[in-house]
Amino acid sequence: MSCSLKQGIPLPVARRRLLIGCAGLAVAAALPAQVRAAAAPPSALRPRKGHVPMVGKGQPETSVWCFNGTVPGPSLRFKQGDRVNIEVENGLDEETTVHWHGLRVPNAMDGVPHLTQPPIPPGGRFVYEFDALDAGTYWYHPHHRSFEQVGRGLAGALVVEERAAPVADRDVTWVLSDWRLGADAQLVEDFGDMHDVSHAGRLGNTVTVNGQVLEEVTVRAGERLRLRLVNAANARIFGLRFGGHAPVVIAIDGQPVEPHEPAGGLVVVAPGMRADLIVDLAAAPSSRHAVVDAFSRARDPYRVVDLAYASDPPLRAGAPGPIAALAPNPLAEPNETGAQRHEIVLGGGMMGRRMHGLVGGTRMDMRQMMHNGLAWTINGVAAVGHMHEPMLALGLGRTYVLAMRNDTAWHHPMHLHGHAFRVVARNGRRTARREWQDTVLVDPGESVDIAFVADNPGDWMFHCHILEHQLGGMMGVVRVT
Repeated sequence: MSCSLKQGIPLPVARRRLLIGCAGLAVAAALPAQVRAAAAPPSALRPRKGHVPMVGKGQPETSVWCFNGTVPGPSLRFKQGDRVNIEVENGLDEETTVHWHGLRVPNAMDGVPHLTQPPIPPGGRFVYEFDALDAGTYWYHPHHRSFEQVGRGLAGALVVEERAAPVADRDVTWVLSDWRLGADAQLVEDFGDMHDVSHAGRLGNTVTVNGQVLEEVTVRAGERLRLRLVNAANARIFGLRFGGHAPVVIAIDGQPVEPHEPAGGLVVVAPGMRADLIVDLAAAPSSRHAVVDAFSRARDPYRVVDLAYASDPPLRAGAPGPIAALAPNPLAEPNETGAQRHEIVLGGGMMGRRMHGLVGGTRMDMRQMMHNGLAWTINGVAAVGHMHEPMLALGLGRTYVLAMRNDTAWHHPMHLHGHAFRVVARNGRRTARREWQDTVLVDPGESVDIAFVADNPGDWMFHCHILEHQLGGMMGVVRVT
């Protein structure tokens, strides 16, 4: 396979075969209920520089920044209700933090530099401690200079196990990432490029699953997989088609949802989002089926990996039973009747309608904003850094509706820290499932209403999770008191 970037540098990629849980296939035949990871999570994370064999055998290792020497970082796994205690020791040459994306943590543990904690200096340590309130699929990453620190590899999955998990033969996590590599398999050093900031973000030319370019993952006919997808990319929105299969979504952003097949068979996972799927592997032994990213109409579909069926006879005849809904997490149900409503207008970017904004109280046109490294606004304000006056002040325990309108030509996955919210309407029409999410994709020209109870006190970030858009000003603070 050959990939290219806007500079036109070809990247030869040697695909690598990976057998996910292959050794567990024989075990699964004898124990069809579940195969679960049993290793205790590490009690410390150390971000540092490293090298990983990302693009495959015979190619140079890629220089990255990583947690505990791996990309992605170690998969942290806890049980619902566990007390989480993780020390972060900063092995980088610059400050950092760790944000526990999607987890409802106390404000002081949220990992936003200066807003919720002082950044961790080189050689410094910080202990994060919180309760794992909600079961589901989450992830962790820096919130300090995240456009570069995440883009260089600092991210990892965090799973909180349900007390009663769904029936599946294997529980598998795919951390999806997108990299901009040169012909030498090294990262192109143009982080924060203003073209990326003002357009779609830092889109790469190489997609990895769990830190590697893969040719295939081996599966067995008759298996049922629970597949957890985590989008750790800076900007790429994945729209995955599982050729020859009909995945069923059972959770979005860690929160249970009525089991359903995604619209058009496309599993859409924007940056920061997660999706839990049940995939019944009902194809024939020895067959192959491509998993393809087909989200973008501007780019050709990208083959992410093949599901390669082993030659073994099917594990079972037919599915192991109906797919049951997961138990709900203990979230406060918003009461929209009488809820206070706030209008949120997303503006800026190239080809957008709002070509000006307030920067530190000064009105600037787009040319002036871009001269200052900015391109995006929320309600006409372009944010600089993490410390600024709250865009909203909410009363503790009250229900609020945020009515977002995307007045730009680009997609924005909007993430609210410290809370989960229900997506209650799109373009004025009520949603069918009122999904609980913490990161919602707002398409160009679209309006999306979210409802939540402001039940976690503190100052919380609200921002676009295309990290270059956050860098370019699409960020604000929501204060809950």
